Amino acid sequence: MSWRRPSSLALGLGFFASLTTAANIEVTVGKGGKLEFIPPNIEAQIGDTVTYKFFAKNHAVAQSTFADPCHLQENGIFSGFTPNASPDIAAPTDFTITINDTKPLWFYCPQTNGNHCQNGMVHAINAPDTGNTFDAYKAKAQQAATPSTPPAGTVPVGGLRKLHIDVGFNGGLMFNPNNVTELVGTVVEFSYNPANHSIVQSSFDKPCQPIEREGGGFVAPFVPTQQTPSGVTFEVTLTNSDPIWFYCAQTKKSHCQSGMVGSINAATEGEKTFQAFKDLATKAPPSTIGPDSPVIGALKVNGTFISSLGGTVLDTTTLDPSLGSEIPPPEMNYPPYIGGMAGGNQPTNYNWGDNITDEAVAILQSLQYVDNFIVVLLLEGFNRVNQGQWSDVYPGSITQTLGSLVAQSLIHRRTYTDSLQHFGKDVVSVCSNYNLDAALKDVDTWLTTVLTGLHLSIGATLDALTLLATSDPWTTPALATGLGSQARMSALVNLMQNHVAAAAPREVLIPHELATSYITSHYAQDAKCAPPSATKDATKSFPALVIKNKVVQPDTNRVTEITIEVPKDTQGGLFIAWLGPWGGLKFTSVDATDSTAYVPDSLSGHVWAVLTSKDGVKVADLDTVTVAGPEILWVSQQWPVTLWSGFLTYIVTLRSAST
Repeated sequence: MSWRRPSSLALGLGFFASLTTAANIEVTVGKGGKLEFIPPNIEAQIGDTVTYKFFAKNHAVAQSTFADPCHLQENGIFSGFTPNASPDIAAPTDFTITINDTKPLWFYCPQTNGNHCQNGMVHAINAPDTGNTFDAYKAKAQQAATPSTPPAGTVPVGGLRKLHIDVGFNGGLMFNPNNVTELVGTVVEFSYNPANHSIVQSSFDKPCQPIEREGGGFVAPFVPTQQTPSGVTFEVTLTNSDPIWFYCAQTKKSHCQSGMVGSINAATEGEKTFQAFKDLATKAPPSTIGPDSPVIGALKVNGTFISSLGGTVLDTTTLDPSLGSEIPPPEMNYPPYIGGMAGGNQPTNYNWGDNITDEAVAILQSLQYVDNFIVVLLLEGFNRVNQGQWSDVYPGSITQTLGSLVAQSLIHRRTYTDSLQHFGKDVVSVCSNYNLDAALKDVDTWLTTVLTGLHLSIGATLDALTLLATSDPWTTPALATGLGSQARMSALVNLMQNHVAAAAPREVLIPHELATSYITSHYAQDAKCAPPSATKDATKSFPALVIKNKVVQPDTNRVTEITIEVPKDTQGGLFIAWLGPWGGLKFTSVDATDSTAYVPDSLSGHVWAVLTSKDGVKVADLDTVTVAGPEILWVSQQWPVTLWSGFLTYIVTLRSAST
């Protein structure tokens, strides 16, 4: 799974402004021993990233102006020099920049040994086809004064320089690379491999023991995993050039004493070399690790930052779709991974009242029924986005955000299950037989279904708040505080589907009976998946409302009319109840001849359509006259998509100009 990588505001806005997927472009530097960037001239859009991979000799990426090739421009991008003996295998260190605008960028290699820049080792991003072209820049570089700048030892700036270290490389007891020299400002990323390793900083004199100094050193937990890649990383930023010593604290097979140690910026000769440290580790006492992790560095699971574990083990083996069917007791936490991914765990105190009414029990069970479906749907789909057949669809930043939605949905569901269990009431068993084939046919359909589930949960929660505010006041903060994150996530999905994030000023309230009925009619395959209310009142489960056709007004892209499929044996006049933003309920009649109904022109964004046998009823009584439905429908938005995209592009432009 891949969740949260660093990204700039420009990346996020650029993604939505263009409404396309941001790309990562890889450029090799010196591959095959040649003095060239491949490709030498590329086109990149706002939000794209460009990663430079370094090969034989000792190259760097430096930014110049067009007028003055081979010399670092003021405040220009610089990767730092990256030595590598291999012409075919990239160095473990790479350098990534993010494109914030589409102006031409000019680069070169500043290596003076062989005058790489003057010998044609130049590169451009978004060079024009006429005038100041790439070929013109290359010709100017060949005439540039020597020496090139900056000199070796200059620290990186303007991008992310990252050293990648494999933990347990190829199943062995080793870090790879295990002895490196790196520049200040470099981010060292340790990637966990199968087995059960940890990463702990030590001193040279006491290998296999945590460093003893004020503030301590970095500590990363044990990660038992059999996945390759595991998705678990630990990052440390080099703030000075002092030597750093580290080891794996696993005592089984004595990893540290068996040579699983590493160093950064160790001396190449003298008494404190890497080899001397490794030799000293063979004689060290049993390894230890501090009581808590992570410490100092940044622990991430598929890009999501994990701030604290409350221990020294990160067990990711239980993070699978089975989480959707597991209802933990109130006193039990999910694995730390979930809380870190969600941004926090369930409340430590719900401020439960002295009792709970029967109505509150029924409503909480309905809300849990809806969220059971959402959780299962998210887990099934996200595995495809993260590591399955959809893994190449979205950039990391979007995948990570979707991962947060998975975790937050698990935490949201705890509100209902914890409360029901606290009062000794039954929770709703998770359906083991949802019909998800259609919902998972492709990533766009999955996203649409996720969005529908979010709107169901939000709308039913609003209904619950209305009904329980007086009888069970403790439910108000417990339920209301989860609405914000769900609304933000639905806004994200709206943008991904080429819609305005928030097309209406308020959310849509939907009776909880209709919300559960929607899940039943669309995804329940047998009685085991029936909503809790259906066991008491069979009329609470309604057939799906089938919308056969939509008439869209070309100039406004507004849906003006729908054609429905009238359920068999339905008699009498029929109506469509339109549930719009809170406070809005409108009815239009269904034509008895062609089964059409017009859409009120005051609606915007997503609305719910319900087929009823009567008009003029209140929302609270809607389920008593429902014939079929509900069904969600995007009717229109107040701003054209082109205007919205232009607005975001304008924001990106302003940001770029200010920086």
